[in-house]
Amino acid sequence: MGTDDTWPDALPVAQVRIARQTDQLDEVVRFYVEGLGLRELFRFEGHEGYSGVMVGLPGTGYHLEFTTHVDGSPGAAPSAENLLVLYFSDAAQMSDVARRLTEFGVEQVAAANPYWVANGGLTFPDPDGWRVVVMPQPVF
Repeated sequence: MGTDDTWPDALPVAQVRIARQTDQLDEVVRFYVEGLGLRELFRFEGHEGYSGVMVGLPGTGYHLEFTTHVDGSPGAAPSAENLLVLYFSDAAQMSDVARRLTEFGVEQVAAANPYWVANGGLTFPDPDGWRVVVMPQPVF
């Protein structure tokens, strides 16, 4: 299966953002930046009661946004199957990140789907319980 790094003509997207709220903004950002190793891209405060931080990989094409609201935010993660999966080029790179998360105080959890373990993946919860799976190689 080949890869095509261009967006379809019918969907000429310039950026992708996955956003969610949290009541633990500082802890969540610390997990993703200091623990996982993503970069902080942008931060804002006091926008109609919202504050937030965007984190991501190099560049700004794909990023995560975490927000909080002065009146509170939604509760816990919806299920053990709502995942952010990061694929590495090799097992050594994945192991470095897994070791950093463990040293950061994050305990690995069992994956709900046995596919991840069978293919060498490790699963870690963020401070809100949302799960991040690190995989030792790309799928395609």
